[in-house]
Amino acid sequence: MDEQNRRLSETIVRERGRLASFIRRKVSDASEAEDILQDVLFSFVELYRMPEPIEQVGAWLFRVARHRIIDRFRKKREEPLPQALDDDAVEEHWIEQALPSLDGDPETAHQRARVLEAISEALEELPLRQRDVFIGHELDGLSFKELAERSGVGVNTLLGWKRQAVLHLRSRLQPIYDELSD
Repeated sequence: MDEQNRRLSETIVRERGRLASFIRRKVSDASEAEDILQDVLFSFVELYRMPEPIEQVGAWLFRVARHRIIDRFRKKREEPLPQALDDDAVEEHWIEQALPSLDGDPETAHQRARVLEAISEALEELPLRQRDVFIGHELDGLSFKELAERSGVGVNTLLGWKRQAVLHLRSRLQPIYDELSD
């Protein structure tokens, strides 16, 4: 396993710069380019751990990046979630903004319970690392610096994992918000 991790790290270090340059030439928004890069590298790490090796890793990474770029541009503009969920900064606390307020109204309490249940179910669907970062930051109130110190994982990686968790939660909550807004 240590040998596999070493080879994985070497591959990422070797390919990251070229891949980032390729994505930045195609995507003008630096933030979106970084998101695509993180997404491609995340996919690579997940696939790398599978029993069958990837032939021609560099070609695979660029092919996946090209597909992700195309997907981003093809994707229709979705109806935005309520302002609290729209284009949030990952470093901000997300969960309280995503929940209907507690104002004592029984209907609002019911809506809040439904959203909390959906969040709980969606968290269970996440890979363990994403779930742990989300819970550590959102529920335990830990900063990314504290999470990095505890886990030994870099802040940028933790930010990427939390971003993936938030994107997943947003997509899972969208139907509920659509229903609530009707």
